[in-house]
Amino acid sequence: MTRTALYPGTFDPITNGHLDILLAALTVSDRVVVAIGVHPSKKTMFTSDERKAMIADVIAGLPTDKRDRVSVTSFDGLTVAAAQAAGAEVLVRGLRNAADFDYEMQMAATNAVLAPEIRTVFLPASPSSRHITATLVRQIARMGGDVAPFVPPAIVERLKSKAAPPASST
Repeated sequence: MTRTALYPGTFDPITNGHLDILLAALTVSDRVVVAIGVHPSKKTMFTSDERKAMIADVIAGLPTDKRDRVSVTSFDGLTVAAAQAAGAEVLVRGLRNAADFDYEMQMAATNAVLAPEIRTVFLPASPSSRHITATLVRQIARMGGDVAPFVPPAIVERLKSKAAPPASST
């Protein structure tokens, strides 16, 4: 039997922290579905299609034995509904710190009521990526900083061009 995990998130953009958790998820599951949450009220830098393309580029750079076990989808409803649609028995959530833990425990308890057959698994972020958040990466990019230490190489130029201020007409 194949154990499928759903790794949900906004991934705006995918960061080295996300990649760290994805690789960890591959050690505890046979297949991982990266699920991009699409919420109309949430302002994102990248469209859902752009985020999907970026994640696909990052996955394409993985070794074949890992790449072949990862797929990407998007969803706009409940995470547990996306997990059910993907045939996932497990939700993967990354933890960077105690604040993440408190929030994720609440979400895991709620999801367990909504879909008791789906378990949430917490994976700790590696020390090298524990400080990375997509919010900080977007801020660094918008301020012209170097995002290369925080995102996979396939994302750097896309982030720079998306965050670049419009050209002046003077």
